[in-house]
Amino acid sequence: MSTHLRSSRLAWLLAVVATAVLLLTTTLANPVSAHGSVVDPASRNYGCWQRWGSDFQNPRMATEDPMCWQAWQANPNAMWNWNGLFREGVAGNHQAAIPNGQLCSGGRTEGGRYNALDTVGAWKTSQVSSNFRVRLFDGASHGADYIRVYATKQGFDALTEPLGWDDLELVGQIGNTPASGWKPEPNGVSIEIPANAPGRTGRHVVYTIWQASHLDQSYYLCSDVDFSGGPTTPPPTTPPPTTPPPTTPPPTTPPPTTPPPAGACTATYRVTGQWNGGFQGEVQVSAGGGAIRGWSVTWTYADGQQITSAWNATVTTSGTRVTAGNAAYNGSLGAGASTTFGFVGSFSGNNTVPVPTCTAIV
Repeated sequence: MSTHLRSSRLAWLLAVVATAVLLLTTTLANPVSAHGSVVDPASRNYGCWQRWGSDFQNPRMATEDPMCWQAWQANPNAMWNWNGLFREGVAGNHQAAIPNGQLCSGGRTEGGRYNALDTVGAWKTSQVSSNFRVRLFDGASHGADYIRVYATKQGFDALTEPLGWDDLELVGQIGNTPASGWKPEPNGVSIEIPANAPGRTGRHVVYTIWQASHLDQSYYLCSDVDFSGGPTTPPPTTPPPTTPPPTTPPPTTPPPTTPPPAGACTATYRVTGQWNGGFQGEVQVSAGGGAIRGWSVTWTYADGQQITSAWNATVTTSGTRVTAGNAAYNGSLGAGASTTFGFVGSFSGNNTVPVPTCTAIV
């Protein structure tokens, strides 16, 4: 290799390193510019930065992670500036602002910095089940007017098809949630959005729209997932111990005289996160032995808790009593099927978990 070529390559690498250091320094010095992204399941550019940010010169990226490699070659800032993929002034008309095939780059926003994220191919995936959570990190504590989570429909081929709006189905959302109600994290806050995407298998794209509260600023984030049901438990390496047969047969239990009601439902309440004066909760609603067309869940708080925002349900309060009704898209449940809704609330003193009651609409 000639001296000129070696010098040019060295200059390019030094420029790249200098750019990366400058970006990191700017982010740490000015938290307002930090913005955020979906970190689980990781968005395309956050995942690339997570895997290769400290090892970006490793040639193994080209063979082990070719989609990140092509994005890095197209524009290194797509990886380093993983938290700046947004547009301003969309006024909620996302489909008009972003053409089909450009959803992952936010309609080629930021001067085309993120264009390579629209490239179709074998992006690294995260394993999820049909009931999963999207965790969004907000480095500037903007909060959200709303966050909407979509998943591609079964039959979409993420390896060969550009992503379009008609490929997506809404699978989870939350409404207005100020940053004070999010979970504190080092250098920011985070929040989890429950999502329910039944009937999917294999590779899919999860698409998140985060409408930040401080400005008309919309983030568009593609995460690649595999609906494989999550990790499986390996079989035991040794057979379980056997129990000798009893000398007398065990007593038999007569069958119940009446079967459980076919149109019933149950509800389970749990606290998923808690901080000083605030908490995030979730209720899982499950149908009984038959399909239902809708549901309503009620509970009573014993310690003066107050719900400030909710998603995947319509929630009303009357004193200490809370009533939550299904949304238009998650009321119909097959026999034994489940859905979840969530909320953010405040409390002082204790935060006792109430016992909810579920009423089904058949």
